[in-house]
Amino acid sequence: MTDIKGKAVAARDLFLQEYQGILCTNSVEMPGYPFGSVVPYCLNNEGMPVILISNIAQHTKNIKQDPKVSLFVTEGAPDDLQTVGRITFIGDAKILSEDCIDWMDRYYEYFPQSRDYHKTHDFNFYTIELKRVRFIGGFGQIYWLEKEDFITPNPFSFEQEQQMVQHMNTDHMDAIQHYCDFHSIPHNDDEKVVMTGIDSEGFHLRINKRIHRIKFRQPVSNTHEVRAAMVAMAREK
Repeated sequence: MTDIKGKAVAARDLFLQEYQGILCTNSVEMPGYPFGSVVPYCLNNEGMPVILISNIAQHTKNIKQDPKVSLFVTEGAPDDLQTVGRITFIGDAKILSEDCIDWMDRYYEYFPQSRDYHKTHDFNFYTIELKRVRFIGGFGQIYWLEKEDFITPNPFSFEQEQQMVQHMNTDHMDAIQHYCDFHSIPHNDDEKVVMTGIDSEGFHLRINKRIHRIKFRQPVSNTHEVRAAMVAMAREK
């Protein structure tokens, strides 16, 4: 069980590290054949991915016919795909109701340009409710992971998260710059670095349209532990 938990942590790290994947749906136009398309995603406070897709898109038409989907995510831009981690997040796509406004607002924090999408097309938010994960940690490292092992809910409400994020962006930009430098995240003086989200295992920074992940040394469970972790990381040399 401990080994499975370790694999689940590695798989979740990859899922949190990336912010876009290939959404695979069952084709309406070509019955019996899978259809793939690229989508950005972030996680809601239950640890499930949230996507924003247009009603006129082929993948949305497919989902309305059959909600069974998978989201394929691979590590970075490697020279050899067979040597790096990738996961297939398998589940049921479900349109978000209007009372999920916090999940929608969190998505906008990660992808602010998407606020304008509603002006041109009829877009809706969906989440993917996990059934099972297929994780490949590298060549020959292949595992099935169950939902209860893979999913870790965010201990912070959206309001708590936003308070911490806004505090860092307003009062501690020097620390954020240090995080970038210490973790070799490329940026220049003309690029604004913005913290976008915090969870129990780390946080995300946005530079232009790119999302970068920094992991805490140890998981946190409350705002005091977040503050201690942020201070410790700001002092790293």
